[in-house]
Amino acid sequence: MNFTYVAYGEEGKKLISGKVSATSEESATELLAYGGYRVLSLKSVRPWFNKEKLQALFSRIKAAEIIMFSRQLALLLESGTDIVTSLDLLQNQITNQTLQKIIGEIAADIRGGSSLSTALSKYPQAFSPMYHRAIAAGEQGGNLDLVLRQMADYMEKGTVTQKKIKGALTYPILVVFVAIGVVLILVTKVFPTFVGLYSQFGAELPWVTRVLIGFTEWLTQYGLYLLLVFLIAAGAIYLYGKTPAGKYRWDKILLSLPLVGRIIQLGELSRCCRTMALLIKVGLPLPEVLAVAIHSMTNSVVNENLTGVQQDLIKGEGLSRPMEKRNLFLPLMTQMVRVGEETGNLENTLGTVAESFEADANDKTDSVVALIQPAITVILGLVIGFIVLAMVSAMYSVYNQVNL
Repeated sequence: MNFTYVAYGEEGKKLISGKVSATSEESATELLAYGGYRVLSLKSVRPWFNKEKLQALFSRIKAAEIIMFSRQLALLLESGTDIVTSLDLLQNQITNQTLQKIIGEIAADIRGGSSLSTALSKYPQAFSPMYHRAIAAGEQGGNLDLVLRQMADYMEKGTVTQKKIKGALTYPILVVFVAIGVVLILVTKVFPTFVGLYSQFGAELPWVTRVLIGFTEWLTQYGLYLLLVFLIAAGAIYLYGKTPAGKYRWDKILLSLPLVGRIIQLGELSRCCRTMALLIKVGLPLPEVLAVAIHSMTNSVVNENLTGVQQDLIKGEGLSRPMEKRNLFLPLMTQMVRVGEETGNLENTLGTVAESFEADANDKTDSVVALIQPAITVILGLVIGFIVLAMVSAMYSVYNQVNL
């Protein structure tokens, strides 16, 4: 990283400005001080073209790479290899250049006296807050290899669930796009050819054909403006969704949707339960477990409810009672949490709830996808049938009027 500086020279009287390369502001200040300069101002220089950022953009770190890294590091630590040597060995095996660079920097931080969890926390694009906090608990408990395996298992289950949902929705989405393309081709290319033929005969067309002709003419005349309005509206909704108020409202709407809202709720609660179960198992105190769970949730409504539970927990109300006061948490979850609190086996009961919710969410997702496919087929059939009816009825009408 490059810095521009203004400093007093060696004699302490003359002002000097220039550039210096260093890994951080502290390193740049120390480097200048070592050269006899007293720094007055120091600013980082951000080039217009940043090769590292561009490389990171096209070399995104995948969850599967972190899972593999965690398992391999756990295996090396279990075999007795020290942490720095383990990281050096793994760095040479990693193909993702961004992750390779991060692992090298983590190893350098540990050589400088930093702990693994502290070094990991500097790279949130690769290691989530939950990851490095779990690692910190593993360092304190002396079971770092076990925690690494548990984190790998946790991430793997989340990745499998996401892949299953994406795979289930890929076909319906593809069919929708193909259907839209087919309809647009029929309306804008095929049907206008027949309209020109009908107009040559000057025959009176049936109402179905007139409706379709009117729609085609309107779409041809205003289609570009309609697309522009749609893009502006989509952009405005996207920008509003990035604000805290917009995200909260959007997340609330998602949870209230029929069928889909229940799936989202089950997915968020299963992730919450599995996160809490893992962090309790590695030894984090319950208030900190909730703090990490809050940051790991993607739905702001769930975050709000978990924050309320955390505040009530700190007041001494336990975990199950604050959950019972909030409708977001389903009865199975609150009952199992109460059983876990009473038996002292909270991590296992939360894990059981997570598995139950995941299975329920998968079943409901399969059911919704099974409903989407025939619904798309029916809608597509009606639209194409209407177009074909308009064309065929017009042909019969022209034929009959010509023969009279």
